[in-house]
Amino acid sequence: MTISHMLLPEFDQEMTGTRKLLACLPDDGFDYKPHEHSMTLGRLAGHVAEMPGWAIATLTQDKLEITPGMKPTTATSREQILGVFDQQLPPAREALAAATDDDLMKPWSLVMAGHTVFTRPKATVLRNMVFNHMVHHRAQLGVYLRINNIAIPGMYGPSFDDKL
Repeated sequence: MTISHMLLPEFDQEMTGTRKLLACLPDDGFDYKPHEHSMTLGRLAGHVAEMPGWAIATLTQDKLEITPGMKPTTATSREQILGVFDQQLPPAREALAAATDDDLMKPWSLVMAGHTVFTRPKATVLRNMVFNHMVHHRAQLGVYLRINNIAIPGMYGPSFDDKL
């Protein structure tokens, strides 16, 4: 079994769960943040929705260079954020399905302002900086929604709010 075929079921599961959570976003309240140091709901949702694009960048490039002029996605509506996510998801899955083991063992770097933050094999970057990173921020987003009394769908089985 190839590495990409091993990762595809996990990719599909995490992306399905992520879309379910993004679909729960309210139609307003995107400026909400639980703490002064927290991202707004709109910024956090935008970051989560951008994660399939990170998979594309990992699989099709040798590095991602974050420059001062780059603008992250900040959601202003549920429709907008689902559009960002849904647009990036098919090409991300296609790139992962097409990746060979050799492709996934190639080094990939994250560069910020000309400084290399890290260099790791693409397979490791996918697991750490795409899958795990997305799950981490998805959980934060779930807390934001819970604080605002918005039902949370189950990710790995039913949640408290799922009707059984």
